[in-house]
Amino acid sequence: MSRVLVVEDNAELAAGIRYNLELEGYDVRVAEDGARALDEVRGFAPDLVILDLMLPDVDGFQVLRTLRDEGVQVPVLVLTARGEETDKVRAFRLDADQYVTKPFGLLELLERVKGLLRRAGGRSAAGAGGIIRFGEVEVDPSARTVRRRGVEVSVTPRAFDLLLALVASRGRVLTRQDLLRDVWGHRGRVLTRTVDSHISELRHRLEENPDDPRHIHTVWKIGYRFEA
Repeated sequence: MSRVLVVEDNAELAAGIRYNLELEGYDVRVAEDGARALDEVRGFAPDLVILDLMLPDVDGFQVLRTLRDEGVQVPVLVLTARGEETDKVRAFRLDADQYVTKPFGLLELLERVKGLLRRAGGRSAAGAGGIIRFGEVEVDPSARTVRRRGVEVSVTPRAFDLLLALVASRGRVLTRQDLLRDVWGHRGRVLTRTVDSHISELRHRLEENPDDPRHIHTVWKIGYRFEA
């Protein structure tokens, strides 16, 4: 059962989010302020944090900064009424995974939670020491490094996240829209070429023959499928 920490000072909203997440089968705890949130992350060890920014005591930005400074790489979905571009940029620079503004759609929130947990689930495909291995490739999710034939390969941060999402799919076909939502936090079709360009990057870095890939397969008119 995946563990989710909801950091929200609005008790009614927090209760509603908790109720719906528990209906989905998640183990959920709520923290009403930043200090409590940090304690819960250290003790509860959630698989995902839903984080408001406007909190009493320690605000959400400081919570996020503290977590990343301590090396905690749990996925963080920012859920806030602050919709200014500067706030979004600040959150992403602090390594937030997704940013959702209030008011929000419940079904969209649940899908985003599911997508982030699925992406993080790429770690569960790892062997001893947390290393994911397929073919000639080794991926270390905690260190965010990729090696092929023992030599470190440089991939962009977003391509690395895309690789984890593909691995976590365990052979299921992912549409471009699935990947835009889970990796980029976007919906719609206008940016699907972004997925294709990052897939091309991964193939050229990791596949022996990018034109005839062994691991990252195109499913015509649908999306992509990963094969270990």
